[in-house]
Amino acid sequence: MHILKDITERAVMRMTGKVYLVGAGPGDPDLMTVKGMRCLQEADVVLYDRLVNRELLNYAKKEAQLVYCGKLPNHHVMKQETINHLLVKYAKKGLQVCRLKGGDPFVFGRGGEEAEECANHDVPFEIVPGVTAGIAASAYAGIPVTHRTLSKSFAFVTGHQAGNEEAEHQWAHLAHAVDTICVYMGVSHLPNIVKNLIQNGKSPQTPIALVHWGTLSEQRTVTGTLATIENKVKESNITNPSMIVIGNVVAMHHKINWFEEEIAPHLPAVQG
Repeated sequence: MHILKDITERAVMRMTGKVYLVGAGPGDPDLMTVKGMRCLQEADVVLYDRLVNRELLNYAKKEAQLVYCGKLPNHHVMKQETINHLLVKYAKKGLQVCRLKGGDPFVFGRGGEEAEECANHDVPFEIVPGVTAGIAASAYAGIPVTHRTLSKSFAFVTGHQAGNEEAEHQWAHLAHAVDTICVYMGVSHLPNIVKNLIQNGKSPQTPIALVHWGTLSEQRTVTGTLATIENKVKESNITNPSMIVIGNVVAMHHKINWFEEEIAPHLPAVQG
């Protein structure tokens, strides 16, 4: 009986495909990892998000099925539950699945939920980390998130719920806990972010930058202080997707802003 059970389990494992949760990087397709590219090239099915650079899809097999799972703020083309279901469904058919996500799958990408769904259904999966925008967009704007004399710590946070009571409590800690704060999905909540930081003791003169379309030729960087940034963003018409970087390291932008000067000189940074 045990022998039959073992044989059956091995047969099921051979019939089941595998899900690769792959980070596509921050935008520039050249920043995708070698392993991530290999998973994409070998996949039978590719489920990709809105912020994945479409150039990457050219590397998928011609016969691969491409499934768009894009999500806009407050509007989801496909619900997360549906995405979870499809990952399991395709893998159970014996297919190799590439779940292609912008940035890193485990940084505000709901990759943990998708991995958990695979685990719950005994679907083999693998995590392929990607370069996250908090690091890459900052670097492409000439802003190091750490610096020996300016910043010894940093935090990645989401600005998506910056206006609610729980988030305000978190901002109270963040105001003093780390030297550099990188905020994802925060442009529409910028007034609340600024207000919470200043109310909790962050200097209004603290440098801040918004990096729009980081790592791409469309990149623009707007800098200022907590006291001035809201007006500068309005004047510059900066919208999502943008990374917000807060801390003294932002001052480095004016000294080592290598990318916009070299690659996109027609899009000058707005001085703070």
